[in-house]
Amino acid sequence: MPALCRSCLTQFDAGDRCPACRSPRVTRHDELWDLSIAHMDCDAFYASVEKRDRPELADKPVIIGGGRRGVVSTACYIARIRGVRSAMPMFQALKLCPDAVIIKPRMALYAEVSRIIRSMMEELTPSIEPLSLDEAFLDLTGTRRLHGAPPAVMLAGLVKRMKDELGVTGSIGLSHNKFLAKIASDLDKPHGFSVIGAAETQSFLRPKPVRLIWGVGAAAQDSLDRAGIRTFDDLLRWELRDLKARFGSMGHRLWHLARGEDRRRVSAHTPMKSISNETTFHEDTADADILDGHLWRMAEKVSDRAKAKGLAGRVVTLKLKRANFALVTRRIALRDPTLLADQLYRTARGLFDQVGDLGPYRLLGVGLSDLCPEGMADRAPDLLDPGAARRGEAERATDAIRERFGPDAILKGRALR
Repeated sequence: MPALCRSCLTQFDAGDRCPACRSPRVTRHDELWDLSIAHMDCDAFYASVEKRDRPELADKPVIIGGGRRGVVSTACYIARIRGVRSAMPMFQALKLCPDAVIIKPRMALYAEVSRIIRSMMEELTPSIEPLSLDEAFLDLTGTRRLHGAPPAVMLAGLVKRMKDELGVTGSIGLSHNKFLAKIASDLDKPHGFSVIGAAETQSFLRPKPVRLIWGVGAAAQDSLDRAGIRTFDDLLRWELRDLKARFGSMGHRLWHLARGEDRRRVSAHTPMKSISNETTFHEDTADADILDGHLWRMAEKVSDRAKAKGLAGRVVTLKLKRANFALVTRRIALRDPTLLADQLYRTARGLFDQVGDLGPYRLLGVGLSDLCPEGMADRAPDLLDPGAARRGEAERATDAIRERFGPDAILKGRALR
């Protein structure tokens, strides 16, 4: 059986330890040299970067997030053992892990580390589909001749290099399609390397819960439970026509995934669907000035991200979460796409005024979707707002000054609220 040492990358026949370095970190599989679709997922990425920079935190529970009123962005594995999970309210996380070290996210740093990891991936293959800063699909089909080694060896080398050069670890899932590769990457975290071969696909999936399917959330899981579908074995008992009749388009996907079939290609050009920014307040607030200041700052951040990516959007979304955690969303389609903070703010403010007095609020967010190239934005004058063109010119002049002298060179008064 083919075997690979993940410590020194030695290839050998089956054994519990590497014959070269005696490391127990060995991956063995009949199809190890034949598979080429992978999912790489960094292990507790934000927390790993912080622990790298602060070695004294190595054995401490670390939570990345904002304040007691915010949510958990990432928790290290020590905190996860205590039950802390991403997106959990911070107050709940601190009840489970009161001795945790709370660190405010440093997104610019994480993005830079992610950029370096991406460049390492690009040395292996151009077929990379990033899902976020810390995970991506890779297709190494046809690269064996180029690198002189099977994809499995190159992937093990990737995560070894990440640890040696960047101080962060990642887990690899290797299989014959994206669906199974993503499942595999979660099987042996952290710093794992798991393989699901074609020959074992059915036997592997049959007893597993359907919640393993990426995208099956609580609502979908509830619908499947009501239909008596809890495992892949349950799914296999359904005919395709019955699944489609019961679950619509999702039924077609479920039928194929139950058989381990996924024809999606690793796409390096998956388009971004939306750009958004939101904040959770330390205390619930209904103060109009405070809320208005946050609306402007979030509109400006969304605008900055859109400009950086050369994108504009036609749909503006306002998101509010009330003190009782009830979620309120409003959206509107603009006549023409925009990427200007002024237009985003005024549109979001109009949506906020439509909501009426439902506060106090604990969360506020602004989003831009139905994206398109920036060249399609703000081309026609707004006859109902003669000052829009002048404000747009002022904003572009402000952007030029900020680019030259820094982001704080010019601030609007409302940004100080």
